[in-house]
Amino acid sequence: MQRKRERESDILLHYTIHSRATRIKANSYLLSFPSFPFLVTGSSRTMAHPKDHSKMGFGRSIAVLTSGGDAQGMNAAVRATVRVGIYTGAKVYFVHEGYQGLVDGGDNIKPATWESVSMMLQLGGTVIGSARCMDFKEKWGRLKAACNLVKLGITNLCVIGGDGSLTGANQFRTEWSELLADLIKQGKITAEEAKRSSHLNIVGMVGSIDNDFCGTDMTIGTDSALHRIIEVVDAITTTAQSHQRTFILEVMGRHCGYLALVTALACGADWVFIPEMPPEDNWEEHLCKRLIAQRERGSRLNVIIMAEGAQDRKQKPITCDQVKNLVSKKLGFDTRSTILGHVQRGGTPSAFDRILGSRMGVEAVMALLEATPETPACVVSLSGNMAIRLPLMECVQVTKDVTVAMAEGRFEDAVNLRGKSFQNNWNTYKMLAHVNPPEVKSNINIAIVNVGAPCAGMNAAVRSAVRAGLIQGHQMLAIHDGFDGLANGQIEPITWAQVGGWTGKGGSNLGTKRNLPGKNIEQISLNIAKFNIHSLIIIGGFEAYLGGLELVTAREKYEELCIPMVVIPATVSNNVPGSDFSIGADTALNTITMTCDRIKQSAAGTKRRVFIIETMGGYCGYLATMAGLSSGADAAYIYEEPFHIHDLELNVVHLIEKMKTSVKRGLILRNSNANDNYTTQFLYNLYSEEGKGTFDCRMNILGHMQQGGTPTPFDRNFGTKMGAKSVLWLTDKLKECYRHGRIFANTPDSACVLGMKRRSLIFQPLTSLKEDTDFEHRIPKTEWWLKLRPILKILARYEAVEIDTSEVAAMEHIIKKTGEIKGGKI
Repeated sequence: MQRKRERESDILLHYTIHSRATRIKANSYLLSFPSFPFLVTGSSRTMAHPKDHSKMGFGRSIAVLTSGGDAQGMNAAVRATVRVGIYTGAKVYFVHEGYQGLVDGGDNIKPATWESVSMMLQLGGTVIGSARCMDFKEKWGRLKAACNLVKLGITNLCVIGGDGSLTGANQFRTEWSELLADLIKQGKITAEEAKRSSHLNIVGMVGSIDNDFCGTDMTIGTDSALHRIIEVVDAITTTAQSHQRTFILEVMGRHCGYLALVTALACGADWVFIPEMPPEDNWEEHLCKRLIAQRERGSRLNVIIMAEGAQDRKQKPITCDQVKNLVSKKLGFDTRSTILGHVQRGGTPSAFDRILGSRMGVEAVMALLEATPETPACVVSLSGNMAIRLPLMECVQVTKDVTVAMAEGRFEDAVNLRGKSFQNNWNTYKMLAHVNPPEVKSNINIAIVNVGAPCAGMNAAVRSAVRAGLIQGHQMLAIHDGFDGLANGQIEPITWAQVGGWTGKGGSNLGTKRNLPGKNIEQISLNIAKFNIHSLIIIGGFEAYLGGLELVTAREKYEELCIPMVVIPATVSNNVPGSDFSIGADTALNTITMTCDRIKQSAAGTKRRVFIIETMGGYCGYLATMAGLSSGADAAYIYEEPFHIHDLELNVVHLIEKMKTSVKRGLILRNSNANDNYTTQFLYNLYSEEGKGTFDCRMNILGHMQQGGTPTPFDRNFGTKMGAKSVLWLTDKLKECYRHGRIFANTPDSACVLGMKRRSLIFQPLTSLKEDTDFEHRIPKTEWWLKLRPILKILARYEAVEIDTSEVAAMEHIIKKTGEIKGGKI
């Protein structure tokens, strides 16, 4: 039964945190869908609507501000904070112009509405403004800020900014009681007002393109900045090749070299300067030798990446002009330099930053609602694919420790303190930066094959694997056209120079086919023996996984197949068991997101229009779900979450109600194999019929454009690390399997999938993953991203949504992760 109403209703939230039950009373304005009971399980929060309106809890007011430098994705975090806050019944305020607005008060602090954050997702920067405020550093400024918050009854503050902004927030919270006492003495607030605002809860989200905050893998804005940088690098590369030039590119990062390091990995730069790890003494000579060696290998260009904070071992700055003069005068190369500057801050946020901001915003609201006076101020961070909470000041302290380590010349400590992700990037770059493979060869042949549909990032993985193998002294073999090529003998050695420039190329340069090895297994075994292949890297999607399983099964009959194998997941569908992410999925996701942006812009102009969009993915709903989050969709239909005619009816009513607001547009995503009967055409017909007189519909099937394009920085970096790690693992495995002058590998752990699980890259035996595989529908039985679907529904304003918090454990401590620095050692 559909009920149309606009009313305020109490929401009772029960949840258990660390064996402590907390009861929250809140009020909420929601759309008119049937209400469901609110249950408490300790692992999920579910919304309910008791009829007793008298239980209005005071103090559920949240203020959100952005401070310091702006970053793409901040708007997504603001939007999520506002909408989830309103959803849980809190009153949410915008604080315009950062801390300056908090100090000045007045019209700078305004109530936020659901519609006020519409169309924010695709905007760069921060729509509520940001400023570097000197007044807030003074106590009188903080007194004014405290007075403004008390008068409005705001006791929860969400700060999006860098370490300086978050440090200021923590200081504000620490001296809150003292500020209240001073305000009472001055007669600016009453004792009753002070009692109602007796403590201030703080939660931080890090918005910084430099990714210079310790405790999180990525800060909001970093991925988008990398997109801007890589766009420029790709454009520069084409002109540099034409004229055989050397280009020096300076990127942001005064105290952190993350942008420079990942850019160097993503574009295959010849040299990178970062402040955490200055070059060795006499670096000028080493740099020139590196550039000459690259030219001798057939390269027509050189690329040097510099962080703006680049320095030598004596902490003397290294500038673009200094390097340019060195290369042009000593080598005579035609050299150009480019300083990107604030281009990196601008533009549309990437899909990753939109989803990151949305997830952090949801977690920030939950952290505020769960906080007590004893809870330390926390910062919401990303670790692997998990949103976690860390003590704010511990993170700030470790971030400062990095600066201290660099100042004291302890550069290894500085790299380690940056975290595991930074260390992995640095170690991968160091390995691949070697130009001269060892003179002593290993007599090991490693073959690489691409299987299944092509996707962006495959070539980056191949390049990395080839060069890592050559550095280990192995001979690398390229297999063309998938398993068919392996059966037909389309196998040839591949050299260092041949894979130059492959990181930025989409598709599959080796060629790929979907055919499995089964029918050609005998011929494949003969060619493995003929070409003396000692191990195999299979890069591809679900077909690569199935093909690997078939090869392992055939070991019983064909001894030639008893060699170490590794499968690297690479597919836009992100449906390979054993990995939370696949190479290529991020590029496809960004393609879908940018298309949805254009479509929403069209709908905003015509008004009262709903778009039905079909995405790829087979039976896996990853692309539809994540694109729904990144584009602000009203619904995303997927196979994993069955839907029926009643659900479709509710969605139609939802859109009819939405057309009564100021947001007169709708966006519906559908995974290609979401339902055999409720096809995209059926949905278009249904929405068109039911929306007559209220809205009209348009349908788009995106098709193979999702498989094309140049890889995103994430896919380039991910593919590069996966390729290098697979070769190192195979090298160790070959040593284990070498017996009596030959290689014999028939144990389950000799054929693995290399995947990212939760927080790290791990190898899992192919056979052990069979239990977690739905072979009929070609998907894993457990998919981590399904836990994000409630966020999509909440942000679209649906009622009775469960938020799974089973993985939110006790607040973690970053000091234990990175190690305290004592006496210059970790």
